[in-house]
Amino acid sequence: MTLAIPAARRARAARFAVTNPFSGAMLAELPEADEAEVLAVVARARSSAAAFRNSTPHERRALLNRLADLIERDAEVLAQIICAEVGKTITEARGEARRAQNTLRLSGDAATFLDGEVLHCAVVAGGKDRQAVVSYVPTGVVAAITPFNYPLNLLCHKLGPAIAAGNAVVAKPSPKAPLAADYLIKLAEEAGFPTDLVQIVHGGAMPAMSLARAPIDLLSFTGGPEAGLALKRASGLVRCLMELGGNDPLIVLPDADLAAAAATAIGHRFEIAGQSCAAVKKLYVHSAVADAFSQQLLALVADHRYGDPARDDTQMGTLIDMAAATDLAARLREAEAGGARLLAGGTAEGTLFAPTVIEAVPPTARLWASETFGPVLALRRFDSLDAVIAEVNSTEFGLQAGIFTNDHAAIRHLTRRLQVGGVMVNEGPDFRAEHVPFGGIKGSGLGREGVRIALREMSETRVVID
Repeated sequence: MTLAIPAARRARAARFAVTNPFSGAMLAELPEADEAEVLAVVARARSSAAAFRNSTPHERRALLNRLADLIERDAEVLAQIICAEVGKTITEARGEARRAQNTLRLSGDAATFLDGEVLHCAVVAGGKDRQAVVSYVPTGVVAAITPFNYPLNLLCHKLGPAIAAGNAVVAKPSPKAPLAADYLIKLAEEAGFPTDLVQIVHGGAMPAMSLARAPIDLLSFTGGPEAGLALKRASGLVRCLMELGGNDPLIVLPDADLAAAAATAIGHRFEIAGQSCAAVKKLYVHSAVADAFSQQLLALVADHRYGDPARDDTQMGTLIDMAAATDLAARLREAEAGGARLLAGGTAEGTLFAPTVIEAVPPTARLWASETFGPVLALRRFDSLDAVIAEVNSTEFGLQAGIFTNDHAAIRHLTRRLQVGGVMVNEGPDFRAEHVPFGGIKGSGLGREGVRIALREMSETRVVID
């Protein structure tokens, strides 16, 4: 698949290649937007937003439903694009296409419930016979900067609520996987979205910084903490919604269903070859069940099929590029040098990394202490639940946590004390539903995604008192 770029634009634009991380084949070559192009796109978006802010919730829902219908029509095309540019399995890619449809339909539904409230003002002197009407109005132009790991659905998580709230959108996908996003913007045009309401710019850090500095009204970013901080500083007083990753624990207590916990650990860590912000990155297992749990876990790992992501029977695909594979290998070597024990995997062939389990990783090792993207389950045994809580809370991240137990007292203890944005009970930390708030605290981000709350986040509150 090679995208056609007009000759005049080819002559003046810097270009970058998009490659298949499994085969190395070039999929497309795209132009990187310069600052002037970004400013021109934002100016057009502002003009379109000014007209669209007067649209009705019914009209916005109709647009989003039409876009969801087109994704459903072209679901297999999109899945093949995602599989090729990300290296996730075709099964995972098809699942993402389904989730994207759901995200947009839920966004359309939510548009009809962007309700305000009426408050009496007689609680203050002079407030008698006055009332405040609180409503939500469009914020304007939303800049949506997205990562490579969910190139379609994460853009829909920004585009859907933004359109439902009456805004325009300028998307800037990851240069590592921009093709599904590009296809989505073309589908929005086919769906009848007003001219320039949804646009896209391509490239890496420089277009992202240009977009953050442009006259946008809200910046929605998903990616790493360093990039997020740089964009926040560049954007000045513009409101920011940021999902900046996590170092998420899964905690297995003595009464847990070990088979379910082991299957969940693998499902949540090896999806997209471990390249998810909320994937299981730290596996705490109580000493009383650690041996039994490890036995079940290693049996599942041994049967986990990895390889060509385009095959229907492949369960895990590749890392996004060789730089990611090199970094992961270095982290494993450092952990082993510090005393960690490799129980399975640890080998790689290019971007294809074997499903890996490693035990007794030192708490200061990068593999444990910082967010690690890759199919590595790092396991530590514990005896004190409070010690686990203290260790989790001491880190810079606070996205989500998963716990396996049916002990109500332990559930209550953990959910009240863990400093994270979400706690999943008898589930892994990577679980989310499209309409439920999702996000973290501390270094894991600002604000929340999830259709219903994002709709409010992407609106301005207006108060009229009469």
